[in-house]
Amino acid sequence: MTTENSVSMDDWAAAMSEQAAAPIPQPATGLFQPLTADPAPEVSTDGGPANLDMILDIPVNMTVELGRTKIAIRNLLQLAQGSVVELDGLAGEPMDVLVNGCLIAQGEVVVVNDRFGIRLTDIITPSERLRRLQK
Repeated sequence: MTTENSVSMDDWAAAMSEQAAAPIPQPATGLFQPLTADPAPEVSTDGGPANLDMILDIPVNMTVELGRTKIAIRNLLQLAQGSVVELDGLAGEPMDVLVNGCLIAQGEVVVVNDRFGIRLTDIITPSERLRRLQK
């Protein structure tokens, strides 16, 4: 683990502890039951949450992007079956793998049992993903 990752994970653990220690606002009327503060989540030795089970079933959108292009509406309306649209991606170039619109990896296209798939060749590090989000 790099120093940068350990610093960011320590910051995350400190923020979670601070959130757990913050006072919980009381409701204005007696109609609501006050919430009780949960203890700070357990943190594993690598700085991540010890139990991720509660988020493992959350669905996300994964997209593999071959390339992009800009096209005028005039040209778009002229497209017909058999038309070819040029993309900015090059043949043999790694394809971008996005999860909820965020680049997480790159890979190469494979065919398995007549279905397309992607073999991941490069996974973006968490620190690089954060750097890209800040742009």
